[in-house]
Amino acid sequence: MLQACLNGARRPGAHPSLPVTPERLAEDAVAVAELGVTSVHLHPRDVVGAEVLAGPEVATTVATVRAAAPALEIGVTTAAAIEPNPYRRTELIRSWAPLAAGRPDIASVNVHEGGWLDVAKILYDAGIGIELGVFHLQAARRLQHSELPPGTVRILAEVRPDKADPISEAEALLCELEPFGLPILLHGEGDSAWPVLTYAARLELDTRIGLEDTLTLPDGTPAKDNSALVAQARRTQRALAPS
Repeated sequence: MLQACLNGARRPGAHPSLPVTPERLAEDAVAVAELGVTSVHLHPRDVVGAEVLAGPEVATTVATVRAAAPALEIGVTTAAAIEPNPYRRTELIRSWAPLAAGRPDIASVNVHEGGWLDVAKILYDAGIGIELGVFHLQAARRLQHSELPPGTVRILAEVRPDKADPISEAEALLCELEPFGLPILLHGEGDSAWPVLTYAARLELDTRIGLEDTLTLPDGTPAKDNSALVAQARRTQRALAPS
């Protein structure tokens, strides 16, 4: 599976083609679906472009994208950086349950963040799948000492951009996470994005690409948009696919 992470936490204007509004996210979702993407990861925004967890904004974004690309799996974030107050954060996420067409299919839950198990339970009760975000070995080991939340769809293993050897970090994460027996989506960020995507393609693992993770193509040239990143990722996957 190739997932497209369309905007992330980047500020409006960080890239000329960064999609922020529901309409622009829907346009990019349609474009990447035509290139073979089956899942998109979004960070809904309010009218001034700030990340939000509030139900109305989440519903508007998800429903707009779903209407444009109904076959796509639509995922959103639950990142604590958006709402640091744990009580307020869980209440906002709890408001997603009755969203109907605006309810996401999945949501990422970062294992290193406080209250992650509470967030996972709320998502499960709302019928929303869980993508467990594991950003480092400490988080992987924390997960080993917890029961996997019911409703977990996959583990999202991320290699951070500050790693001098991203492939060694990816290998170490996989060693910790493979015993869980769940699908693993392996990806990098910044300088690690393309090396880790290539490594994931060699292993035939799920992976992702998009303006959330990198603004450039493998040769360092600026990417025109999400479609350019996805097209390059698909070429990489095809080149490394077993014959």
